[in-house]
Amino acid sequence: MAGMGKRMRPHTLTTPKPLLPIAGKPIVQRLAEDITAVCEEKVEEIAFIIGRFGEETEKNLLAIASSLGAKGKIFYQDEALGTAHAILCAKESLNGKVIIAFADTLFRADFKLNENEDGIVWVQQIKDPSAFGVVKLDAEGKITDFIEKPKDFISDLAIIGIYYFHDGDNLKSELQYLLDNNIKEKGEYQLTNALENMKNKGLRFAAGKVTEWLDCGNKDVTVYTNQRILEFIKQKENLINPKSIIQNSKIIEPCFIGENAEIINSTVGPHVSVGKGTIITNSTITNSIISENTRITNATLTNSMLGNFVEYVGFNGTEKQVSIGDYTTIK
Repeated sequence: MAGMGKRMRPHTLTTPKPLLPIAGKPIVQRLAEDITAVCEEKVEEIAFIIGRFGEETEKNLLAIASSLGAKGKIFYQDEALGTAHAILCAKESLNGKVIIAFADTLFRADFKLNENEDGIVWVQQIKDPSAFGVVKLDAEGKITDFIEKPKDFISDLAIIGIYYFHDGDNLKSELQYLLDNNIKEKGEYQLTNALENMKNKGLRFAAGKVTEWLDCGNKDVTVYTNQRILEFIKQKENLINPKSIIQNSKIIEPCFIGENAEIINSTVGPHVSVGKGTIITNSTITNSIISENTRITNATLTNSMLGNFVEYVGFNGTEKQVSIGDYTTIK
């Protein structure tokens, strides 16, 4: 999660993308929870590979690991040299059974991880796979080829960015080989090259299928992911905090309403997340993410994302779609 999240600006100018909220929890926390849920064995350690995001971010990440009963570790990727390089930044954690996940994706799954496989690469069938690594399968569902961002159509099974390796030490050796021999693809050290080498040495990789793959790469898909996650968890989590204040208002569920949030003379929902301390007055909001300590008045918003400490005042009752970063005032 060391990237700058440029497609999510202005929100990532002040908050690393994996810490942006989805249904009241940071993206990376929901991802870590999902992964631990599909593991048969207890997850002992969670290593976060980040940029220089600051002490507060690191503290929050370590707290996420602790909440899942795991030891947290922080590693840094100071230069964007590709996925293989990023993973190798945490080489001291690459031993035993390892799961690698890129922290801008969430998934829905109804399986348990088969930890006896040499490796598993999770994939999803998509219409346009040209922007992703893809795989080809044999008749048994084992992977025969790994191709990084093919220009011509080869397969519509896109790699979603979650991988299992039975032997982390072997993975570490293969990644180190790429760097030692300066083996790059499209100018970067790619995990797919290491996977291809491992396959050629006899390791068998299975293709894992997820029920749904949810991207968090830009504002629109992140708002959609918030909608889907709210639908998934509405029967499992208490989404409206008992310390929130709802006066003369209608909440159309599912919605997440955080602690000390206030909804006054407004209609909120469906599919809205409201962070703690946010106050919404005389407004109608649907399908949006509102972060913490924000003030919204006289607004009609949909498909929108507002950061922390925003003050937004609408006008003329016109419905708007907005993307507003932290500490911004619009009147």
